[in-house]
Amino acid sequence: MNVVDSSAWLEYFADGPNAADFTAAIESTAELVVPSLTLFEVFKRTCQIADEATALAVLATMLQGRIVELTAPLAVQAARVSLETGLAMADSIILATAREHEATLWTQDAYFRGLPNVEYRAKVTPPR
Repeated sequence: MNVVDSSAWLEYFADGPNAADFTAAIESTAELVVPSLTLFEVFKRTCQIADEATALAVLATMLQGRIVELTAPLAVQAARVSLETGLAMADSIILATAREHEATLWTQDAYFRGLPNVEYRAKVTPPR
């Protein structure tokens, strides 16, 4: 199973330098778990950098995975994850979702670097 963090979704949709690293996890929809929080983050950011029509197309791709809502038990587990790791709320929810589904978390966010079952790719910033 795979959970793709918002940073990795955005990299994939932008066809950024690390997009290929996330392609298999995203396109293997039978193994894809999507925290509902990532729908919010990716939709909002895509609206900011593109437009709502593009954001809706992105959302349609994300909805091909198994959507996981934030339930009370998952919220409590995310709080435990936050206490354990020092991660912020959104990151804790995403990591708790991955753990609940015994999934690998794919990300470009350095906060996750070194945690078990995390596939971290350093964000590549193109030179100006």
